Amino acid sequence: MITFENVTKQYEDGTVAIEEISFTVERGTTTVLVGPSGCGKTTTMKLVNRLEDPTEGTVYRDGDPISEFDPIELRRETGYVIQEIGLFDHMTVADNIATVPRLNDWDEADIDARVDELLELMDLPPEIYRDQYPTELSGGQRQRVGVARAFASDPDVILMDEPFGALDPITRENLQNEFIDIQSELDTTILFVTHSIDEALKMGDRIAIFDVGEIVQYDTPQAILNDPKTAFVEDFIGSDRPLKKLKVTNVEDVMSSTTDGFATTSGANSAAEMVQSDGGESVAPLAPTDTALSALSRLVESDHGRLPVVDDDRVVGTVSDEDLRQSNRGVQQ
Repeated sequence: MITFENVTKQYEDGTVAIEEISFTVERGTTTVLVGPSGCGKTTTMKLVNRLEDPTEGTVYRDGDPISEFDPIELRRETGYVIQEIGLFDHMTVADNIATVPRLNDWDEADIDARVDELLELMDLPPEIYRDQYPTELSGGQRQRVGVARAFASDPDVILMDEPFGALDPITRENLQNEFIDIQSELDTTILFVTHSIDEALKMGDRIAIFDVGEIVQYDTPQAILNDPKTAFVEDFIGSDRPLKKLKVTNVEDVMSSTTDGFATTSGANSAAEMVQSDGGESVAPLAPTDTALSALSRLVESDHGRLPVVDDDRVVGTVSDEDLRQSNRGVQQ
C-alpha cells in the first residue's frame, strides 16, 4: 500500500530529519511510528500526503511514486488527525465533518447520511451533536469529531499525529479502545504517530521505532517485546517488558486446551455468565479476546488457581498462573 524506499529528508539549514529509511505499510493495517521528540516520525508521516517531499529516495502509494500525485488531490484523499484537532469553531459539528466531502462535490443527501453514520460510530448521537459547535464540546468529544472528519470521505489512508496526546488518561484510553473497534470495522490503512511506547503497543499492527532519524526496529508488537534488536529499543520499551507483553497478548494465545474441572452453566451464552466448577462453585469466566493481563488480575483476585475461558456457550480452555508465566518465557532478557 505505502512503501518507503531509501528515503532521506534534509532541510535547507542542513538538518537531516530522516536518513535512508525503508519500510512497507500493508493495506488495512495500523502502523505506529514511535520514538522520542525530534526523531523524525512526524516528518516521515508528512511525506505520505506531500506536506513534505523527500530529498532522496521514493515514497510509493499503490506502487506509484507519490511525487507523481497532485498534492491537493492527494490530501483530499488522505484523512488527517492532529493533536490540536483543528476544528473550525464557526462551523457546526456536521459542517466540520462534511468539509472534505463538500470539497469533493458529494451530493448533500449523501453527506448528511455520512455525517450521521460517523457520529453514531463515534458514540455522538447526531440528534444531539450535529448542530452543536466545537466550543460546546469536551476535549474528548472534539477529538471524536476530528476523527470522524478524517474518515468522512472514506479515504484509503488516514494519518494521525499524536491524536490523543492532549487528553486526560481516562479519556485517552477510552478513545484508544473505541478507535481499535472502529478500525476493525472500516479496515482503513493508518499511520499513527506517538511518543508513547504503551500507546504504540496497544494501537499498532506493526511498529516502527525511530532513533535520531532512522528506524532501528520495524515489527509486530509481540516480536518487539520478545526480542528488541538494540539497546536503545530495550531501554525505550522499559524494564516492565514482561508486563507490557501481557497487555498485548490475548487469553486465546496463552490458554490451555484442557477444560477439566469446569462445565458451562445451563443457558450461559457468553463469557459474562458463570460456569460451574466440579466443586459446585460458580466462577466468572474469561473471554478468548480478554488480555493476558486481565487474566492475571482475575487470577490474583480469585481463589481458583485456574480460570475457565468461554466462547459462545461452551468452555474452550482454561488459564493458570503457569500458562501466563510460560507465555513470557519467550521474552529475551
